Amino acid sequence: MSGDTSYAEITYAEPGDLAKVREFVRGHAARLGLPDQRAELLTLAVSELATNTLQHTAGGGVVRLHASGGRIICDVIDGGPVRTLGRTMPAADALRGRGLAIVERVCDEVGVDTADEGTRVRLALDLESPN
Repeated sequence: MSGDTSYAEITYAEPGDLAKVREFVRGHAARLGLPDQRAELLTLAVSELATNTLQHTAGGGVVRLHASGGRIICDVIDGGPVRTLGRTMPAADALRGRGLAIVERVCDEVGVDTADEGTRVRLALDLESPN
C-alpha cells in the first residue's frame, strides 16, 4: 500500500439515505480492492450501524472509508453513546439487539472510541479473507 490515508465520506440523516449509504460502502470497498463477498459483509455491518444511529440518536451520522495496511477501514460516526462490544447473539425469538452482535461477527476487527464529531465505531476488514 502507498500509505495513502485519503478517505471517501458520506453523511446520512434519514431512513431514505440508507440505500445510498449501502451503495457507497459497497462501491468504494470494491474500488479499494475488497472482494465482493467481503464488501457485502462490510455493507451489512455499516447498514446495521447506520440504522441504529437513526433509531437511537437525534441526528444522523457520517461514514468514512479508506484502505490502510492491507485492510479496509470504515468509521461510522454519530452522536450516540459509546457502545459496548463483546455482545452475545440474542435468542432467536428476541425482537431486538442483533445489530452490534452481527457487526462484531462479520468484521475482522471492531473498535469504539470518541472522535471530534462524536462516537466512532471503527470497522476493519482484511483485503484478503483470513481463511
